[in-house]
Amino acid sequence: MSPSPRRLLVVSTAVGTLGSGRGGGVEVTLAGLVAGLSGRGHSLTVLAAEGSRLPPGCEGATLWSRPGVDQPSWQHQPRQGPVQLPAGSLLAALWETALDHQGEFDAILNLGYDWLPFWLTPHLATPLFHLVSMGSVATVMDEVITSVDRWNPGRLAFHSAAQAGDFSLGGPAKVVGNGFDLASYVFRPHSDPEAGLGWAGRIAPEKGLEDAVAVAAQLGRRLSVWGLRADPAYALAVEASVPAGTIDWRGFLPSERLQAELGRCTVLLNTPKWNEAYGNVVVEAMACGVPVVAYRRGGPAELVQPELTGLLVPPDDRQAMAEAVLMAEQLDRHHCRRWVERHCSREAFAARIDAWLSEGL
Repeated sequence: MSPSPRRLLVVSTAVGTLGSGRGGGVEVTLAGLVAGLSGRGHSLTVLAAEGSRLPPGCEGATLWSRPGVDQPSWQHQPRQGPVQLPAGSLLAALWETALDHQGEFDAILNLGYDWLPFWLTPHLATPLFHLVSMGSVATVMDEVITSVDRWNPGRLAFHSAAQAGDFSLGGPAKVVGNGFDLASYVFRPHSDPEAGLGWAGRIAPEKGLEDAVAVAAQLGRRLSVWGLRADPAYALAVEASVPAGTIDWRGFLPSERLQAELGRCTVLLNTPKWNEAYGNVVVEAMACGVPVVAYRRGGPAELVQPELTGLLVPPDDRQAMAEAVLMAEQLDRHHCRRWVERHCSREAFAARIDAWLSEGL
């Protein structure tokens, strides 16, 4: 329980509705943050796209929703691209609502990676905080995040040190990690050899699925793939690159179904082509006892404990990854679960967020 319960407005991503999977890791972050802070006695209101639904564990929060056209994700824009605001913008609708109701809250917490809320930071009467959800992907976003840091660095927090290192900050970054409802992840002390290897994430080029399927094909293993097909043409090209039957497409699943299937795998492969801010699927796998073989790149490199919970290999080195899989399959799966329990629970995450907000207020 926090010593000073607060009224907090949490503004979700404008990329899509909560529960659709289009929000990517922000949806996982929001679930852990809202449930964790509610459990500490705070009053939470979530502002999200029309059609959103609060995730399990967040029933104590209030949901406000607004209609509008989804915001294009910066992840798929040119690095030198301009700020975009489509007609009938959902982003504009969310922040118009936040501005209109700011006086009802002690603080506003933004989870969306968009230029507008960062730019608004010094102009609001109610303190506006940002949990930055991605690394550096666009020059104009780098500039506005840096400007907030120069104005008041206490208004920014990051998921990992690697992510924060993408930006030109004036001092040490506030790193808060992420949080998960570990009670919903069933630990499996033994894998199911027939389940093969696993991979999870948004199915788009920046996630590097082509490397994972190549490793699976080299080892003669089946690869179960979970995630939203954000780029169908890319998914078809990846499937065509390996022998038929290598990939078992499992689709986008809610956490309770994902962990039930993921926990059967021998190893999770993590193959991002860019600096992942954190690595939610890495934690979800380890919560089930599944060791992870990941590229030594971005947030996942801070989550995998070499030769304890998995192995790290040089980025884009498929051969090294294939060799590491054979070693990771021999690791004690109990170490994976224990590490996650110590570092990635909703309670631990909420305590870090609470401390950050308290310092900033």
